[in-house]
Amino acid sequence: MSFFSRFMKKNQPEPRPLFYDIVCPYCFTKFSPEDVVFRAMHSREDDENYALGEDDALNKYRERFGLDTVDDIEAIINPADIPEEYHHYTDHVLTGLTDRYGVLTRRRLCPSCHNELPVTAGKVPSNIISIIGASQVGKSVYMTSLIHTLQHTTAGHFDAACMPLNAEISRKFRTLYEEPLFERGDLLASTQKEKMQEPFIFQFVFKDENKPPLTLVFFDVAGEGMVDQDYLGLHGQHIKNSAGILFMVDPLQIRSIREKIHINIGDRPGEWVSQYDEPRDVVLTMFGDFIAYQEKSKTDIPTAVVLAKSDMLHSLKDEDGDYIKSNSNVFNNYVHRKTLNMDEFHNIDGEIRRFIGKVDRPFKDTMDVYFANTGYFAVSALGSNPVNQKIEGVVSPIRVDEPFIWLLHKLKYIEGSDGP
Repeated sequence: MSFFSRFMKKNQPEPRPLFYDIVCPYCFTKFSPEDVVFRAMHSREDDENYALGEDDALNKYRERFGLDTVDDIEAIINPADIPEEYHHYTDHVLTGLTDRYGVLTRRRLCPSCHNELPVTAGKVPSNIISIIGASQVGKSVYMTSLIHTLQHTTAGHFDAACMPLNAEISRKFRTLYEEPLFERGDLLASTQKEKMQEPFIFQFVFKDENKPPLTLVFFDVAGEGMVDQDYLGLHGQHIKNSAGILFMVDPLQIRSIREKIHINIGDRPGEWVSQYDEPRDVVLTMFGDFIAYQEKSKTDIPTAVVLAKSDMLHSLKDEDGDYIKSNSNVFNNYVHRKTLNMDEFHNIDGEIRRFIGKVDRPFKDTMDVYFANTGYFAVSALGSNPVNQKIEGVVSPIRVDEPFIWLLHKLKYIEGSDGP
């Protein structure tokens, strides 16, 4: 350390705001903590304002996802109808009301959809991570593999725990996604456009109490919707209010290598029909939906471009590295612990950037124009290519958590380090 460096002022952390805007993890509406409403903790037959009844906003949300309506539920209380002295604050955030009957409620709801908010809402940043991509890229499979990996390995490597927001989400994820894939080896069915998938909400909670929990919302928009302007208009809100994006790309989407991969894995021409949307089509649709309205028509949201099904790239590897080098780290799993290994990240990022630039330059150029903060990755959610919709052997994910860990780094939850 030089003599003068001892007197140089160290970079000070940014001052913490008194509260944070809330992004609802259910409908993705953004609002101030002062705008929340509350669910009464009791009902009264002698007061129509506190009687059990239907909640139109909640039922409209539930109908959107094919869920049963709720006929009788406690009333909504608007803070504006309660005198200020009966408002309760925690860390400058409105977290409770005492109603006219002296009953305290802390059941805070989103003012738009009337779903109950996490207890940390408003106290910490509402960081939402979205998985997007065209049809057939395997978003549901990747989501399942990623959450499974976060829960069973990654969280432990970062002194954290990955937990579903409630028991219902835990049950649904386990029975519909995790058990079929990891216990029975069944490939998950593609999400249908007409079947909306209710968000899966998890929290990545650090053991260090000085680190706020990270709310993970995986909203699996059906792939066809990503190139349907009207459909995306309904669901694009969750993308523009996301803190990070996992943008999935399937090698088979890329026209220049699609036929080469199929021939190399033994298919004969004519045995398959292309059902893939071009990756650039997804970007262009997103541009029209919200990126065009951002400053300089560019989004600063950290975006991980995730090349899925990396095990398929075995059929493209060669010694010269025209596509993927035969000794590429893409095919080897790596475990990040405590920090993001920047050497590993830069190696993968550089190789996949070059690969995408070579096989689909229009897509790469479009990403460079519209996204200011990107990282490129290659993952295999299964570790091998399924046969007849079944996984042979044990599911062995490769690098599935690396894009997520990079987003943790970009959101300043963890540091980056050089070398192992």
